[in-house]
Amino acid sequence: MNQTVQEIFDANSGFLRAKDISSRTQWNQLNTMLECGSVVKVKRGLYLMTEPPTDQSVEIANMLPNGVSCMFTAWDYYKLTTNNPFEFHMAIGCKDKVVLPAYPPVKLYYWTDKSYRLGSVEIKEGNHDIKMYDLEKSVCDAVQFRNKIGMDTVTEILRNYIKRKDMDLDRLMKYAGQLRIGNVIETLLTVML
Repeated sequence: MNQTVQEIFDANSGFLRAKDISSRTQWNQLNTMLECGSVVKVKRGLYLMTEPPTDQSVEIANMLPNGVSCMFTAWDYYKLTTNNPFEFHMAIGCKDKVVLPAYPPVKLYYWTDKSYRLGSVEIKEGNHDIKMYDLEKSVCDAVQFRNKIGMDTVTEILRNYIKRKDMDLDRLMKYAGQLRIGNVIETLLTVML
């Protein structure tokens, strides 16, 4: 039995991808909804109900299905920094090509396959899963990009990481070794401990 277009929108927090439509009847329903204004086309193959979802991270996850929340977005989620990002920071594969709408603002990072896949986890937001880097990978990203974000931010992130009860130094050092920043993290942690 085919779902109605409305059921597909409801199941995906107000979003619909063209690949989710399997019948001509569903296409006709979608075209009717577009004409009456209850649905808008966000980009090619992605449609949104006019009442937006409550969380923009769900919207970003639907626009960038291969994107992983990183850098300031991940640090804010884990409460590692007091900097509140004004845009969503998303990592994608270095060969991926995406076109983003003007809103919500997204800063893209094109990472190699090794950096992109390392430490990616799915976090539950409402009834959706959002891809984000785990705590240790997020700390490694801070150290890896220390010259771009500033040492004060790196120091704040490391101090807050050390205070956490769920920190895993073994995993942190394993990730640091794979990203070739093991000596740098070891030096910074030695100074702080």
